[in-house]
Amino acid sequence: MNEKKNPQTNTDDLIAIRKQKLEKIQQLGIDPYGSKFETDISPQQLKENFKNDKNLKIAGRILNIRDMGKSQFFVIGDIHGEIQGYLNQKQIPENLWKAWKLIDRGDWIGIEGKTFTTKKGEPTIEVQKFTFLSKSLRPLPEKWHGLANQEQKYRHRYLDLISNRESSNRFIMRTNIITEIRNFFNEKNFLEVETPMLHDTAGGAAARPFLTHYNTLDIPLSLRIASELYLKRLLVGGYTKIFEINRNFRNEGISRWHNPEFTGLEAYEAFSDFKAMANLVENLICHLAKKFTGSLQIPFGEKGEIIDLCQAWRKESYHHLVAKAAGDNWFNLSKKEKQDRCKDLGVEISQEMEEYEITQQVFQKLVEGTLINPCFVTDLPKELIPLAKTNKENPQLIEVFELIIGGQEISPGYSELNDPQIQKERFSEQAGEETQDFDEGFLEALEYGMPPAGGIGIGIDRLVMLLTNANNIRDVILFPQLKPKKR
Repeated sequence: MNEKKNPQTNTDDLIAIRKQKLEKIQQLGIDPYGSKFETDISPQQLKENFKNDKNLKIAGRILNIRDMGKSQFFVIGDIHGEIQGYLNQKQIPENLWKAWKLIDRGDWIGIEGKTFTTKKGEPTIEVQKFTFLSKSLRPLPEKWHGLANQEQKYRHRYLDLISNRESSNRFIMRTNIITEIRNFFNEKNFLEVETPMLHDTAGGAAARPFLTHYNTLDIPLSLRIASELYLKRLLVGGYTKIFEINRNFRNEGISRWHNPEFTGLEAYEAFSDFKAMANLVENLICHLAKKFTGSLQIPFGEKGEIIDLCQAWRKESYHHLVAKAAGDNWFNLSKKEKQDRCKDLGVEISQEMEEYEITQQVFQKLVEGTLINPCFVTDLPKELIPLAKTNKENPQLIEVFELIIGGQEISPGYSELNDPQIQKERFSEQAGEETQDFDEGFLEALEYGMPPAGGIGIGIDRLVMLLTNANNIRDVILFPQLKPKKR
């Protein structure tokens, strides 16, 4: 029946054996790739709401088979769950028994049968009839070991989902988290909108875009790096509470926290500010943590640390945190002295960096990773974010927070700059490779009047990492970017 794996049997041999079985199934007059099969319930639903002596139809993939001669126990399931099945040679027609002996782990089948509980107390469905739905020609990874090779896990995600219940549960949770985020904003009367993903000017963030060309209009375009500037156009248009969940693309590095294609949320509320948006994002994250982890104390990292969302979320000024890490006199140093201090601190910088960029490098390397419990970092230098309002008490600072949890930024929030003249000045002041493109259309929209507003962005992938205690962003993206496999 199932092929026996041993060191002398390679994958090509196993595929050949399965193809022979495929031919034998066809010779029995059975279509090995089936068609529509009406089901009454899923394996998970059946197991969770199990009752004996129920006749029903169910479908799924064969995940395990225990061959006991004329009696067969097996496990059938899908991404949501699984249940045990039982088949006895005496209970089915001879033709179907011959077909069953050609089944392998990995095949999809539909079952008609009756429920019962075994002597060991296992909910089970006894097969009265089964239907081939898809013959698996390649052997699956070993059920209990999954995919040990990380690259194989990401490159062949479908196999990871089949063999790794932790992984499949994480992706189901991701879907449910996004649904609940939508519910959260809908209940607060935010309207969900969609804005373009092809931009003629890449703006809204300092990042390198992916470039493309639109043949029909013969114009260069880029995949968006952020949705901010179009969402603010909608504030000009009269929307007062909006959000969008969609893809952003940044032609930059890959790391455990970065993927060039990622899911982001942006939300804007007219007549609000960054302080109100900080409250909003805190309420959202606490709500999601309670719903999906059952607690406001969530596990973090491989060492069993705990992120405590219960206590008051810290608010610390950017300057205070940097000075604490780099020296109380940091902001009194000259550029040359800052460069020398960085050498002593082990912070890599380039000679071309502006002073604020050097300071930001210190923050990213020495401060950010130490902030495990939630911390709103506030009062950032205006050079870092040209789209936020100036702090009224100190014009060198802006009304911004960066929410750091687990050593990574989860959400920035601004009091949005709505003065078109200052906005134009800010864009013009930017220099160097990190310059955001100058979006004249956005500035024109601002000149029609945008109400004061608060805005937030949330990296959905990082938020899912936080809530599922995933160590790598690739563990929460179904198909992360990988270098093409050599053929």
